[in-house]
Amino acid sequence: MPEIIIADTSCFILLTKIDQLNLLKNLYGTVITTNTIATEFGQQLPDWVIIQNPIDERYQHLLAMQIDKGEASAITLALENNDSTVILDDLKARKLAKQLEIAVTGTIGIIVKAKRVGLIPSIKPLISKIKQTNFRITPMLENLALEEAGEL
Repeated sequence: MPEIIIADTSCFILLTKIDQLNLLKNLYGTVITTNTIATEFGQQLPDWVIIQNPIDERYQHLLAMQIDKGEASAITLALENNDSTVILDDLKARKLAKQLEIAVTGTIGIIVKAKRVGLIPSIKPLISKIKQTNFRITPMLENLALEEAGEL
């Protein structure tokens, strides 16, 4: 069974801001998200994004007491689908997902993967675009991404 990719709002927002939303399609073919995340995103999602909601709403509500509703819906959905990876950028949500033994990556990780598989020639121009948005990227994360992409 192929890996299931579940994207949170921040991934959609950031990749849209830097005009790279299709990286998700080019890397994974289809991506899953929830109604909560689609509503938070506030724009029409492409047809390769599948909306699927978690079954266990009580668990989702419990998680939403600790993290954002969208992140809670993504993590709950990942728990209900084996072989899932969740794209989360919020540190608290990432830590919680890891505690629940869910595979996690971030939007920067998606960009690095796109470079590794040859979809983009360099991450540096995209990192520059990201720095012009309100997305926070620490110098440590930037250096780690550049190192992983072989550009340091």
